[in-house]
Amino acid sequence: MNIHEYQAKALLKTFGAPVASGVPVFKAGEAEAAAAALPGPLYVVKSQIHAGGRGKGKFKELGPDAKGGVRLAKSAAEVVANANEMLGHTLVTKQTGPAGKQVNRLYIEDGADIARELYLSILVDRSVGRIAFVVSTEG
Repeated sequence: MNIHEYQAKALLKTFGAPVASGVPVFKAGEAEAAAAALPGPLYVVKSQIHAGGRGKGKFKELGPDAKGGVRLAKSAAEVVANANEMLGHTLVTKQTGPAGKQVNRLYIEDGADIARELYLSILVDRSVGRIAFVVSTEG
């Protein structure tokens, strides 16, 4: 099953899981309204493609110094600038291979001032027929 992050978070929310507020965006013109709908003042602009490694990925059409597919924005204007730079462009990650995937949607999420970031994954280990939890400091 391939669903985007914003779809997974909406599903988790229906079951009462605490999820940060966010708004999906399909056109750059929707980015400012999305930021206005969130508390701010920090926002996270996230590319929505079916691949991991989005934060470390690079856009084919942008220079080598350009930021990846997950970006922190400190104002609504930065959200809009990032949306303009990301939507419609091709994000290349370790999982996409050199062809990359076109970013056709973003998820604008309410940012948080965090001291430490951890990643959690729940997966099925078919070799032993059990569920496994993986926790890491890097995604």
